[in-house]
Order: sequence, then structure tokens, then C-alpha cells
Amino acid sequence: MAYLFKHAPLGSIINYCRTGKISYSRQKGKSISLSSSSDDVTTAEPPLEGKISANHLVTWSGPDDPSNPQNWPMWQKVLVTFILCFWTFAVYVGSSIYTSSQEAVVEIFGVSHVEGALGLSLYVLGYGLGSLIFSPLSEIPAVGRNPPYFISGFLFVILCIPTSLVNNFPGLMILRFLLGFMCSPSLSTTGASLGDIWAPPQFPFAIALFAIVATMGPSCGPTISSYAVKKLGWRFSSWELLIISGFIFILMILLVPETSAQTILYYEAKKKREETGNQQLMSEAEIKQKELKLGTMLWDSMIKPWEMNIKDPALLFTTVYMGLAYGIFYSFFESFPLVYPVYYNFSATSVGLIFLAALPPCILGFVMQCLFLKYKVMPGLTNGTFGELENFLIPGVLASPFIPAGLFIYAWTARASTHWIAPTIGLGMVIFGIFFIAQSIFLYIPNIYPRYAASIFAANGLARSLFAVVAVLVAKPMFDGIGVDGGVSLLGGLMVLCMFGIWALYKWGKVLRLRTKFAVA
Repeated sequence: MAYLFKHAPLGSIINYCRTGKISYSRQKGKSISLSSSSDDVTTAEPPLEGKISANHLVTWSGPDDPSNPQNWPMWQKVLVTFILCFWTFAVYVGSSIYTSSQEAVVEIFGVSHVEGALGLSLYVLGYGLGSLIFSPLSEIPAVGRNPPYFISGFLFVILCIPTSLVNNFPGLMILRFLLGFMCSPSLSTTGASLGDIWAPPQFPFAIALFAIVATMGPSCGPTISSYAVKKLGWRFSSWELLIISGFIFILMILLVPETSAQTILYYEAKKKREETGNQQLMSEAEIKQKELKLGTMLWDSMIKPWEMNIKDPALLFTTVYMGLAYGIFYSFFESFPLVYPVYYNFSATSVGLIFLAALPPCILGFVMQCLFLKYKVMPGLTNGTFGELENFLIPGVLASPFIPAGLFIYAWTARASTHWIAPTIGLGMVIFGIFFIAQSIFLYIPNIYPRYAASIFAANGLARSLFAVVAVLVAKPMFDGIGVDGGVSLLGGLMVLCMFGIWALYKWGKVLRLRTKFAVA
């Protein structure tokens, strides 16, 4: 294992992360194959033998082929990463930017608070459902990454206009759901795009950056919109979303090329057939695409992950844990108006500023995660000292107590007799813990379920969205019924159980892996 991580080409190691196998050539005519479920090295036949001759296979011209996204210059990789992360930030802002308008929506359209909260929850539900469709689409060689980005992004920007102008409540809610649905490629595909361009040593750092941006987006939404809504009316939150997303969408159209290697080679083969008239010229991606079946794709993206969750308790736990953490994050949008204006006389705009308390723990978590990757993960994978795959969970195990501790601090200090900074510190501790839980699970799942990782992440995204929807709709009635202290303490109790759960997964995860047919041994 250590030898392969040290000497195999970077593209082969990426293939290991995705498929559980490393294949590379040491001698002409032979290849070395390593299955992730075994450390045995065996001689394997080239994967395309019997399907297409080497003379007719369209592939890279060499290891330094500039067409390969892995070989793009550093400035281009950084630029593409920046734009994709900025787009992710913009569409995640779209979920919470509505909260500043929620009170006015309730008053103007004469609906209940729970109905008004649908504007937030339906958006979140939309991008959870959309990921089940856009994620498998981006893996089809003839489609690739950019069409889902560009088509859905264009519709997202256009839909901001009627959302800003609509004059009836049902229409507003439908448009909010469609906005969420159209932004889902940022949730389902951005990670894959970053994997296309960054080599394995850098890829986890790119994912950490993506995670911090995805967390900061919802946190910044109320701050961005609160002042504008106060001065210009409830509709301006949607106009702001149009301004933010429209600008970055134009940059994405102009500056982000296709990043999927299999899609680039697919169209390169098509171009060569047209130029030479040789219809035997094909890429490996074309052969794979011919074997793709719509029914299989739908089963793998929509049914298979839930079957695995039912049959695999370890996977089910990670899904529930992430869902609860995500739901707790969104429950703060309902508890803040019951705490800071009531106990501390904060204005609506000042309440929006409280969400910025999520930024310092996110930045600190990002720095610490980068240090963990640099000094623990990468050297361990290179020299073979990393140990069991459960070591990916170490940051989550260590940070998990911060979530219940922060929740209990928030619940028990949110009162007029305590300074407002106390519950705000509790909020920061919760965000700090959630960041590391997400990072640990996002590193753990692809390594124990390499074959089904993409589908699992899509299902995990839907589960997080469903938990968030429930949290937004249930939180306010719960807080009204048993108080913010009682409701948040209840959530803290659930996270205590999850804290012991992730420790148990770290302790006995390997035993569980040996008992399931889905995970690697």
C-alpha cells in the first residue's frame, strides 16, 4: 500500500479514492492492480483488452498532457476553485437570505409563522432532491460537469426575478423550491469538480475550503439581507440574491472549462473520428457510457444508498448524525428571534450580525483540519503508518463534545440576566464541532464505500436537507411549547448520544466493516 501511494501516478490514486483500486504500469504490457479490500498486489489485464485495441484508444498524449485537468497551471486551478466556491457561497446564501423577509411575508400574505418558514425549508428541500438527479448526470461522459452547472445556474439566476416580483404566497413558495432545486449542482458536483483538477495530496484541502464556504454561506445570509430589507422592503432579499448569483454565474460561464477527464476524452475521440473518418477511434469513457443503463443509474442514485443505510448500521449512523447536525444548524434561524430581541433588545439587523459568530470557528476549524491533513493523513498514507480507516474520524471524535456543550451553554445562558456573548459563544462551539464532524465523515465514507461514495453523498445530502426542513418547521412550535432552554437542551441530549456513537464507530468500525458486503475490509 505504501509503495503504491508513493510511486503510482496521481490519477491512479484518485481512481483509488473513487473506485477502491489502483492500477498503474511498471512494465510494458503489464499493469499492477490493488483492490481496496486487500493489500495483495496481482498482475491484471488492461481493462479495455478485448474491447478496443491500443491503437484505437483515445487517451492523453502523455503524463504531462496539458489537456488533462490534473496538469492545468496552478493559477487556473486556483481560479476555477475560487469561482466554484464563490458560486457555492452564493447559492447557500440563498437559503438563509430569505429569513430577513420572513416576518414581512407572514404579515403581508396573512400566513402563520410555520407557513412563512416554508420559504427557507422548501429551498433546502429543493437542493437536497436536486442532488439525486444532477449528481449521476455529471458522471455521464457525454454530459460532464459544466452542462448541469450552466443550465441550472442560468435558470437559478432567471428565477430570482419572478421571486422578487411575485404577488401571492403559493407562487413565492414554489419559486423558492425551484431556486433550491436549481442550485443543487453546487452541492452534488462541486466536490467532484475539485477532485478532477487537484491531485490527491491537495484534494482534501480543497474539500476543506469547500466545506467552510458551504457553512459560511447560510451564516452570512441574514447579515447580507437584514439592512437592505429594513430599508428597501422584503422583496430586496431576492434582488440581492440575483445580484450576487448573476455576477458569479457570468464568471463561471466565461472562465470555468470542463473539468471531467472522461468528458474531455469523450469529445476528443468524437473530434478525431470526424477529422480522420476512422470510426474505430474511441475513448474509454465512450465504452463505459455504452454500458450505462438509465434504470441502473436511477437505482444506484435513488434506491441503493437507502438500501445500504438500512443494512449497514455504521452508514446509517453517519447519515443520521450529519442530518441532526444540519438540522440543529438551521434551528438557530428559528431560535435567534426568540432570544436576542427578547432578552437583549437586539434589532432585526443586529440579530443578523449574530450569525457572523459562525465565521471564527469555521476559520479556526479550517486551519486545524489543514494541519491534520498535512501532518497526519498525507504522511501516514505515503509511508503506510496511517493505520485503520477509522483514523479519519479522529478530528470528529475529538470535536464532537463541542456540539452538546455549545448547545447546553446556549440553552442555559440565553436569558436577560446573562450577557449576550455567552449564548453566542455556545453557538460558535456548535459550529466548530459540526465543521469537524462533516470533515471526518466526508473523508471516511469514500474510503470505506469507494464504489458507492457518490450515491451515498447524494443520499446524505437529501437526508441533511430533510432534517433541516423538519428543524425549521418544528423548531418554533417546540421553542414556544417548552422554551428555548428546554428545546435546545433536548437537541443537546441527542447530540450527547451521537457523541458516544461516533466514538463507538471509531472503536469498532472495522468490526462493522467486516460484517457488511458494501464496505471495504
